[in-house]
Amino acid sequence: MKRVYPWSLPLLILLFSGTFPVPIALGSGDAEEFSEELLLKPLPDRKVLAHFHFESRAPPSNSHGRHHHLFPKAISQLVQKFRVKEMELSFSQGRWNYEQWGGFDPLSSMNAKPVGVELWAVFDAPQSQIDASWKNLTHALSGLFCASINFLESSTSYAAPTWGFGPKSDKLRYGSLPREAVCTENLTPWLKLLPCRDKDGISALMNRPSIYRGFYHSQRLHLSTVESGQEGLDSGIILEQTLTVVLRPDSGSGETNVQPSWSLSSLFGRKIVGKCVLAKSSNLYLQLEGLPVHKLRTADQEQDTNGIWKNAGFELSVGPDRVLQETTGYLFVFDIDKYTDSKPFDLGLTWKRPSKWSSGQAPLHASRFLMGSGNERGAIAISLKSTETCEKLSGRDPSQGSCTLRADIFQVFPWYIKVYYHTLQVFVDQERRTVSEVIKNITVSPSTDKLSPGVMEMMLELPCGVKSAALSLEFDKGFLHIDEYPPDANQGFDIPSALISFPDHHAQLVFPEESTNSPLLSKFKERSPVRSYTEVLLVPLTTPDFSMPYNVITITCTVFALYFGSLLNVLRRRVGEEERLLKSKDKKSGKLAQLLTRIAAKIRGRPVEPSPSEPLEASSSVLSSKFLLKIILVAGIAAAWQYFSTDK
Repeated sequence: MKRVYPWSLPLLILLFSGTFPVPIALGSGDAEEFSEELLLKPLPDRKVLAHFHFESRAPPSNSHGRHHHLFPKAISQLVQKFRVKEMELSFSQGRWNYEQWGGFDPLSSMNAKPVGVELWAVFDAPQSQIDASWKNLTHALSGLFCASINFLESSTSYAAPTWGFGPKSDKLRYGSLPREAVCTENLTPWLKLLPCRDKDGISALMNRPSIYRGFYHSQRLHLSTVESGQEGLDSGIILEQTLTVVLRPDSGSGETNVQPSWSLSSLFGRKIVGKCVLAKSSNLYLQLEGLPVHKLRTADQEQDTNGIWKNAGFELSVGPDRVLQETTGYLFVFDIDKYTDSKPFDLGLTWKRPSKWSSGQAPLHASRFLMGSGNERGAIAISLKSTETCEKLSGRDPSQGSCTLRADIFQVFPWYIKVYYHTLQVFVDQERRTVSEVIKNITVSPSTDKLSPGVMEMMLELPCGVKSAALSLEFDKGFLHIDEYPPDANQGFDIPSALISFPDHHAQLVFPEESTNSPLLSKFKERSPVRSYTEVLLVPLTTPDFSMPYNVITITCTVFALYFGSLLNVLRRRVGEEERLLKSKDKKSGKLAQLLTRIAAKIRGRPVEPSPSEPLEASSSVLSSKFLLKIILVAGIAAAWQYFSTDK
């Protein structure tokens, strides 16, 4: 048993009473902070959107001997070692449904990601060190998140956008892996970056079976640095972790015109038993769209003794602490601080009457597809169709100039897709237009075989009343070396998603009544450009018959085995039979038999036959010489075959 010295008791009392000046107990603005929030939102197609948002802040500090209490040390080391200024990494499975789930809100613009892995980073390093920093960063992230991100180190897997992707910087690198599978091995390291992991707080709702049975889930990690403005201090770091999941609640009733009822326990199989003890704030938000402002104001709202918040259209199992009004709906705020193990938080929503609404959409709905047939050439087409937002824009009557709709397109083509950029064709409302009429700016970086991919950035200006637009590009399919094919080459090769952004349109949610410093609501208040990703294309390339080498090796080995086996068998069998025959004759015939044989030969006038031992020695010597010659001949043939069959 360890001994406790009497002089250490006052120190322990001060430490556990909270009066000892340790850094974690500081209330100043220089202390590290962590907040957790959850947004629940019913969707028009009878699904529920759950958006987890965690934010960790590390203040500027001395570069020597930095110690963290809440901020993950692994992320801080990445920023310092590779000089990362801004970075975003996402793991997604499923495709975001822009028509049903929305495309003109901050949530979809910032958190709807393409299938697989997407990584981009801006470095604060000299231009000559950017590529080396990118390669080292991919290896570090690959080990940190248990994924194949290290495949992005190759120069054929990443690109350097200039202005079409987002951050305008010559130190930006972008890469994606559409075929990367997302599983719990990626979620577990992501959760380890949280102070409470998934043991306490809102993150305890992340039940693996509930999350991965959803229609869409995307885990995202975004970090940015904040300059301190003082000499001798490193930049502060803001780490934002989000998990977006689309689930379908179990509907017990057979009514299809009424939205299904749900609760936290039915969606995730768990309840919230309190906030993370290290979190500065812990809130849950319920966003309801399609509710007119006057209807909720005039409706009779009451809260019974059980805490059920009733309304004419729906009821909540827990009464909200605050109700915030927005132009398209309401936001109900719930504080998790007052809930404990004895009083868990289990929010439930029950609809009483049918309710239909539609989510806001981007001005143009984008889709991408392939044209052509065969294994030699084809074409890529991007289709843009107008939505309700575009129709509203067409009704404007500007006093000066014509109304135009700007759309930026960013695409990355693998090197084995040889795109002919001069074949670009543009169609507006099913009428062909010249490229100069529609495309106002274009930047093209052609691909180099086995060295770098192709990058295309275009800026389109379309009339506001456009109904549809289309672009097409022709390409040839390249040939790969047999060592460059993946294990499932017959499945096809992926072309990463294209990014369609609308710089003149910004998604924003404003809550005038909100005065608290909520990181999630602060993100919603920022003006973020409307963005959407297209589908991932699957291109079939000419693939060799991978079974032919196996067949050739098999039949060659079979022929050689039959030849050598038969040859050695015949040679050994003949020698053995002659030896056994001569030995048997020698044993049966004695001296009397040999004498009688010689007498009979002399009487008949025939030559006397030699003794059996003499032909045995002669025949064995002849056979041994022939056997050695055959072995030498076969060995020479095998050596010649090996020499000429080897690929020099």
